[in-house]
Amino acid sequence: MDWRSVTFDWNRARAFLVTAEEGSFSAAARALGSTQPTVSRQVAALEEELGVTLFARVGTRLELTEGGLGLIEHVRPMGQAAAKVSLAAAGASDVVEGPVTLTAGEVTCAFVLPPVIAALRVDHPGIAVELVASNELRDLHRREADIAVRSVRPTHPDLFARRVRDVKAALFASRAYVERVGPLDAFCDASRAEILNFNHGTALHDGLVQAGVPVTPAQFPTVAANQLVQWALCRAGAGVCIMVDAVGRADPDVVRVLPAFEVSIPSWLVCHRELRTSRRLRIVWDRLVEVLG
Repeated sequence: MDWRSVTFDWNRARAFLVTAEEGSFSAAARALGSTQPTVSRQVAALEEELGVTLFARVGTRLELTEGGLGLIEHVRPMGQAAAKVSLAAAGASDVVEGPVTLTAGEVTCAFVLPPVIAALRVDHPGIAVELVASNELRDLHRREADIAVRSVRPTHPDLFARRVRDVKAALFASRAYVERVGPLDAFCDASRAEILNFNHGTALHDGLVQAGVPVTPAQFPTVAANQLVQWALCRAGAGVCIMVDAVGRADPDVVRVLPAFEVSIPSWLVCHRELRTSRRLRIVWDRLVEVLG
């Protein structure tokens, strides 16, 4: 290969690629952590270097020209290769310091992980943990997170997953709520209960009915997507809440209701395969396996 023939700057090619994906110089600058003038200059320099116009302005957006469309097919694999190089470099690091982004559900972040992170700060003060409380699946391929705790097993071949302890969930209500509506010991008592829902859909209703709990859609008047908000509503006496059994049992202000109902939620610890060789990520991973496993 004649390396002297490769004359263009990768930073310019990256600016072109991100601008094409984001649709404007300002959006590309935000994605790159740069400024709009810098990204614009890099793209202009690439156009001059290659002797081709890459973008045409259409309203407030930039659209690829014919020349840009031809070039993007070559630059996009370069971006993917650069991302793999970054992953491999991060995985090869032996330094026990640096950031680790960990994502898990709201309940796990609030009730399970705080003592884990507190202990890590004592044992490994060089590791800075960013905790992302989200019930949505985060994209580990694009490094939105380094390690994830998920309730589903990923299928992508680049991701490594380890099954850890399944989580038991049950129904709980505040003691004051039970005193007000009466005992909720058997499924036949369920008609007296108002149940907190996660959304306006019927998934929770359908799941309870399938489990033999005779509830109607009218018994789900309160909606809160955030699990911690829903738990606060439950503790305040707003209704019955489905919650991790260990969390509910540890709270003296609530009691388990309809005790025959219980669900088991699988739990997976996930990371990118190339990151498992990073010493700092391995430390966090092993600590999570110890606690969750």
